[in-house]
Amino acid sequence: MKNSKCKICRRSGVKLFLKGEKCLSSKCSMVRKPYPPGAKGKRRHHPLSEYGKELKEKQKLKNWYNLSETQFKKYAREILKKKRKAENTAEVFVQKLENRLDNVILRLGFANSHSQARQLISHRHFLVNKRPVNIPSFQVKVGDKISIRENSRQKKAIFQSLPLTIKKKKPPSWLKLDKEKLEGKVVGKPSLGEVAPPAEISAIFEFYSR
Repeated sequence: MKNSKCKICRRSGVKLFLKGEKCLSSKCSMVRKPYPPGAKGKRRHHPLSEYGKELKEKQKLKNWYNLSETQFKKYAREILKKKRKAENTAEVFVQKLENRLDNVILRLGFANSHSQARQLISHRHFLVNKRPVNIPSFQVKVGDKISIRENSRQKKAIFQSLPLTIKKKKPPSWLKLDKEKLEGKVVGKPSLGEVAPPAEISAIFEFYSR
């Protein structure tokens, strides 16, 4: 459905930026209808159970990164399995999600949404260290360079207009963007504070620990 992504945000109660630039405009459904969808949306709801709260937090972050339940659960279970007392587990979890290539493409401004980034990667439009990568879940690391294939830059409309649209883009501190060459570089690790995920990570771990 056309407005299904907007309903996900309204149901979560926060902006998850699933529709790119539209989410920043006055046309955003969270601005026009800041309540859950449905005829009963404006009514006062009963308090959620602990399980309900954990489920809601899980859904918010899963949808924020536009991942399937299988993908998201795999990341969460992997982090819980390797949990170490000395590590900030929440930060390690978020770093894993942020370091996905589709997320990096979005953060650099080369795509308007995770879904668009995923599609472009699948069609082999991007290079990592000068090698084509068509796996959206590919994990980048510090020092990796991300660029657009020359052939794609010349023929794909979305890339032809990038020099203009990317001028206002300010990537996070762990990524470096060369707006002239349309290239990005991973120069650090994402921090939990800078990413500011719209969900309580501890509640997500509690959900998957049941």
